[in-house]
Amino acid sequence: MASRIVLNFVKQYLPHLLHLEIEEYLGWLTRQLPGMMGVLLRFFVHKVLLKKLGSFILIYPGVHLTHTYGISFGKHCSINSGAILDGRGGITIGDCVMIGPHSYIASSSHTYDNTSIPMTSRGHFMKPVTIKNDVWIGANTTILGGVTIGKGVIVGAGAVVTKDVPDYTIVGGVPAKEIGFRGKRKVVKLAQTKAS
Repeated sequence: MASRIVLNFVKQYLPHLLHLEIEEYLGWLTRQLPGMMGVLLRFFVHKVLLKKLGSFILIYPGVHLTHTYGISFGKHCSINSGAILDGRGGITIGDCVMIGPHSYIASSSHTYDNTSIPMTSRGHFMKPVTIKNDVWIGANTTILGGVTIGKGVIVGAGAVVTKDVPDYTIVGGVPAKEIGFRGKRKVVKLAQTKAS
């Protein structure tokens, strides 16, 4: 059973095994370092590991980024303590995004359709996540794979986002639902046609 788990992992992630090994050790060495020195070291480590990094990123102590080959960041982002980002399926994050403490972003899920194979021996299927510009993700949130978070969105603390969120919407709850809106909504007036 254990050998099957290891073989499945190796088979699925063979092109990334060296990257994952380096990522684990560099993450372990820098993850808990305090102060500005820790922030700078984490930035330089992730500048090398991430798929794309637009500018300086503020990574607080205790953040865990895994499968960084699939994670892209825009400019001026921050990730607070205890957050976990799993980039195996792809995570694309825009500019000026704040990710709150202990948040979790998953970009894959376990396969589960064949009940004759134990769950521990199953692989993953990829479900990319996109987070657009100017987004605030509150503390203790979960964003599941396959979701797009629109521009200017606020995700309330403790929310579980399972569906796409339109621009400037405020969502909260489990599962996350609209609880507010930033700014004024545009009212679309339908043109009335005259019957001839």
